[in-house]
Amino acid sequence: MAIGWLPAAFLITWVLVRGAIRYAHRRGMLDQPGQRRSHHLPTPRGGGIGIVIAMLACLPATLRSLPATWPAGVVAALFVAFILVALAGWWDDHRALPVLPRLGAQLLGVGIFSAALVITGLSWWWLPLLLAGGVWSINLHNFMDGIDGLLAQQAVFVGGGLAWLAWAAAQPALALAAASLASAALGFGCYNWPPARIFMGDVGSGSIGLLVFALSAMLWRVDHVLLWPALILSSAFVVDATLTLLTRMRGGRRWYTAHREHLYQWLVRLDATHAQVDLAYLGWNLLVAAPSTWFACSHPALAWPVTMAVYAGAAAIWLLLKRRCLRRNRPKARHVIA
Repeated sequence: MAIGWLPAAFLITWVLVRGAIRYAHRRGMLDQPGQRRSHHLPTPRGGGIGIVIAMLACLPATLRSLPATWPAGVVAALFVAFILVALAGWWDDHRALPVLPRLGAQLLGVGIFSAALVITGLSWWWLPLLLAGGVWSINLHNFMDGIDGLLAQQAVFVGGGLAWLAWAAAQPALALAAASLASAALGFGCYNWPPARIFMGDVGSGSIGLLVFALSAMLWRVDHVLLWPALILSSAFVVDATLTLLTRMRGGRRWYTAHREHLYQWLVRLDATHAQVDLAYLGWNLLVAAPSTWFACSHPALAWPVTMAVYAGAAAIWLLLKRRCLRRNRPKARHVIA
């Protein structure tokens, strides 16, 4: 019966995304091509609502009905936080929501969940760190949702990886919750693989970011060492989003506005297809992140240095590829000026 939540998460998402495509067309919720976008045809957005509804159905059932159940207060707080972040994203998909209200909803949601987690026995000194980590996870997943299939693919990988970590830690309830996220993302991916029939929108990207943070934090609450392999799973997204943000801030650019300066966007700008870029990020996940996660989990004493090595390697590759992209783009820029 418990395993039945996995096909349920997939089917709920799959069915609702079909409806979201029709709804977006009726409401005119179409992302138009433009200088700061990586697609070439008007495409519906807001399909992430399917993932949201599926996870609202699955989270309480999985976290409260299996062995190693979670306290009702933590589950309720996660449920409320998830709704707050999803509502802010849904509103923004319909009409632009100003930065401050959106950030306020994120802070409130993450704060409610973090406070509930701290009450289980953690020091209150952890609360600011949890707040910062949760809000950054929400936004970095939003930043990385810029080409077909990339975020859906990442959610399947990270959800599956977190499920394996939770199962290895004898946490079947948490494992099934994470696996449900992977299953729901797979259901959405059926409509989002290149060429995408619908985009996830802020309702989906922000909600996935919250769940990746929350599930990772819950693993950390079970065993602090599990934080390191959980971070390895998200290394590709964390490095790309963080280094891009720092580069824009250092260059004095308006880092909070829309742009196309993430590595994945540069690769597409230089004629790589969305599918090719997706495969490149998947290659990192399967060839580096997955085995490193296993090693960090099975060798707890080495988990921290392994994580640092993975992030250092990802940063080095990011810098190398970004410089190559910039060099390849210079001759084209001179030709356009001429």
